[in-house]
Amino acid sequence: MASETTELATLGAGCYWCVEAVLQQVDGVLELRSGFMGGTRADPTYREVCSGTTGHAEVLQVRFDPARLPYDHLLAWFWKLHDPTTLNRQGNDVGTQYRSVIFTHSEEQERVARASLAAVDASGDLPGPVVTEITPAGVFYPAGQDHDDYYRRNREAQYCRFVIAPKLDKLGLSS
Repeated sequence: MASETTELATLGAGCYWCVEAVLQQVDGVLELRSGFMGGTRADPTYREVCSGTTGHAEVLQVRFDPARLPYDHLLAWFWKLHDPTTLNRQGNDVGTQYRSVIFTHSEEQERVARASLAAVDASGDLPGPVVTEITPAGVFYPAGQDHDDYYRRNREAQYCRFVIAPKLDKLGLSS
């Protein structure tokens, strides 16, 4: 049962299809939207963002129930579902649009995100220093409904079979 309070988080961790496929399975996540944030062009298209010329990151907006999924627990999933030590790259997805970024929606989110990053960076569990950006949220541009719920609708697509399914298996989630 959801509480009366929900929060919004905006996370970039490579391809938003990969992030969505993971977070869809996390208890306390109520709604997910694929889109773009952090660039200079208003209302960018997917092709424009993929060109790397808009400055936008592929992001997932996450509406969550903080009573069931505190923000720091959501960030724990964020750190696990991608490599936050690679600059502008996740696997074969390369470019600034695939950067690791946390867009914060409040001073409290920024405080928690910075503490979480420092703890992960100091843990010694990663192959190098964390390069994740933490910046205040700006305008969110939805990517379009054809990008939402992508993995569930396209499990047999090559990208889904060779990139997303192994990620879900590695995290112990349903693929």
